[in-house]
Amino acid sequence: MSGNEVISGVVGAVLGMLAAQPLRRGWSGLRTRFPGAALRGGPQEEESGSAWTTFSLGPLRTPALIVEGDGEASIPAEAVRVEVLDEAVELPEEMARWRTETEEDAARARAEGRTPPWNGPRYAVASLDVSRTALDERPEVRLRLRPTDYYTFLAAQQLDRRLDDGTTPRSRYLDPDGPLGAPAFLQCSFGVNVAVVTADDQLVVTRRSDRVRMAPGAWNSSVNEGLAGPMDSAGGSAPDLYDVARRGMREELSVEPGEYTLELLAFVLDVGRQQWGAHFCARLTELTRDELRARMSRGVADRWEAQTIDYVPFRPADVIRYLLSPGRVERWAPVAPSLFHLALVRVHGRAPVERAVARIVRSG
Repeated sequence: MSGNEVISGVVGAVLGMLAAQPLRRGWSGLRTRFPGAALRGGPQEEESGSAWTTFSLGPLRTPALIVEGDGEASIPAEAVRVEVLDEAVELPEEMARWRTETEEDAARARAEGRTPPWNGPRYAVASLDVSRTALDERPEVRLRLRPTDYYTFLAAQQLDRRLDDGTTPRSRYLDPDGPLGAPAFLQCSFGVNVAVVTADDQLVVTRRSDRVRMAPGAWNSSVNEGLAGPMDSAGGSAPDLYDVARRGMREELSVEPGEYTLELLAFVLDVGRQQWGAHFCARLTELTRDELRARMSRGVADRWEAQTIDYVPFRPADVIRYLLSPGRVERWAPVAPSLFHLALVRVHGRAPVERAVARIVRSG
């Protein structure tokens, strides 16, 4: 393989495979059954399905599609190239009217003395491509972004709202090419999620506040931060995903960069809401659970985002049981379970994690 030869990118490869088989919500329809030969144990049917399926763990089903990364190796910062294109996202005319509704609602809220949602600058995902290096086949990721704002994001999140012809944004723009071929105006969000492990091996798990607009009350990653315009583009430069994760650590846990190690594990797409994200794992070098609690008691910038923080022993069996516990298994934010699973794999190795999964799932 020549140094310039690129193994086909994730997005291009998948689009060709998906073109003949439109996706349905949550990718639930990607299965075709064929009459099959009898297998040992009685007559059975062969089953064919897409190689691209969303993350699941026993009874836990999620809309998180892991596009790149398996947890066994991290993705170094120098392997990620982020570009910001000049042209801002524009909504189709019908969806632009939905954005106008949000502006009008915000104006009414201000007139009535209520606090409207802040229309801050954001980034939309124009494309995410993955190639491989020639010698060791390590990933190289190219993320291309377009400027957008929060009100455009809110309009784009109405994927199942009816358009004038009776279709929806999901059926019109996502089903034909699948979620990996979505237009930028439907992808007005890129988030960074961090799994944080304390120095005494406790996984930090948060429960989102009931006050937040997206996924209120859901159990979530240790840290969750969305890319923001000027905040993550100092001097007009493209955002650095590692710096976004560091900002989240500071704002949500009051932890500074020198107090932990940080690794990028994966790129993930929530196909239910068409939201992209990056999964990180942070290991606190000195702060224990109790010390982190004490630190946070003295002030946290974004305290309102979480209503509860749990600490879970960072061992495969303990974390898997926690993910699958009856009162929690249906209350996870879409990408949090995949984040915690990949963090386990990164620290403990895939084989021990998969053995723990199999044992716990079998035992019910």
